[in-house]
Amino acid sequence: MAMKRAATSAIRAFSSSSPSSSVSSGSSTRLLHASAESKKIVGVFYKANEYASMNPNFVGSLEGALGIRDWLESQGHQYIVTDDKEGLDSELEKHIPDLHVLITTPFHPAYVTAERIKRAKNLQLLLTAGIGSDHIDLKAAAAAGLTVAEVTGSNVVSVAEDELMRILILVRNFLPGYHQVINGEWNVAAIAYRAYDLEGKTVGTVGAGRIGKLLLQRLKPFNCNLLYHDRLKMDPELEKQTGAKFEEDLDSLLSKCDVVVINTPLTEKTRGMFDKERIAKMKKGVLIVNNARGAIMDTQAVVDACSSGQIGGYSGDVWNPQPAPKDHPWRYMPNQAMTPHISGTTIDGQLRYAAGVKDMLDRYFKGEEFPPQNYIVKEGKLASQYL
Repeated sequence: MAMKRAATSAIRAFSSSSPSSSVSSGSSTRLLHASAESKKIVGVFYKANEYASMNPNFVGSLEGALGIRDWLESQGHQYIVTDDKEGLDSELEKHIPDLHVLITTPFHPAYVTAERIKRAKNLQLLLTAGIGSDHIDLKAAAAAGLTVAEVTGSNVVSVAEDELMRILILVRNFLPGYHQVINGEWNVAAIAYRAYDLEGKTVGTVGAGRIGKLLLQRLKPFNCNLLYHDRLKMDPELEKQTGAKFEEDLDSLLSKCDVVVINTPLTEKTRGMFDKERIAKMKKGVLIVNNARGAIMDTQAVVDACSSGQIGGYSGDVWNPQPAPKDHPWRYMPNQAMTPHISGTTIDGQLRYAAGVKDMLDRYFKGEEFPPQNYIVKEGKLASQYL
């Protein structure tokens, strides 16, 4: 009875903390509760290889396995980790039929499709080690009665700092100078003709959630003109603190910005939202930073705009798909400062999301509710940011 009350409390907290939408009123929920039986937990992480031993806190890798193996096995649970996630012959696929918990990460995403969910007869819980759960078919998870949760806030500082770095790299035209040094060249003019100060520029963030707000706070000392677009206005006190102005119309914001930063989640509404037509509405030579999700951008439209000069520089760490294939056009387009998906997996970020995963597993074993902000799917309902 106590567990039932706790579950009811969790559902109420989730529903009251953010607007949500029932995906399937007829779906049955796979009970998320403690039991004495051993659970099979599978984690999918990127392989660190020779780098695994170079830092004892490198817990976000396959070898580090979030640092929870001894803890899980001491309680009688089975813990399997792999980086092999694609296709019917993958290691992950072998465990789909009988796993109870699947831990995934945005940095090496295991795509949890409706087909995989259908085959996962014992699956109860999907955990994201980090933030951003769009690699999961959330509607299918909701319809199947699964719980999906992530470690909300775990790496927002990591990502916001990375975004600020990328803004400066683009504004100061840093990469050509770096390439000159390693190529034995020296041509100041080839760098300086398009290097600028950040001060006085108009910077806008599309999305002002946890990361967007942190970015605005970090940009304040640079004396920029700050704009933001979001579903909801920020707290007036934070608006005053940052000096950021709300733009209800997205295209209006884009037409004013020298730098645009993408900080919105990937949803059905935002997928491909930056297409050829929208990019054409932006200032010629606009600089774009995207650490949100690659699929928010129309891949070819970005290539074409970088080639024509409509986009003066594009930087980010997110691709569609991930890992990016060797022939992905963003690798070869001009004026790009792309990296693999690294912004949220700093060592500090890893320690935070590893601790968050352990905490939720512990609560799962005990039949306790998760922190309400961590729920992405609960009782057939999606968190508001994914609607």
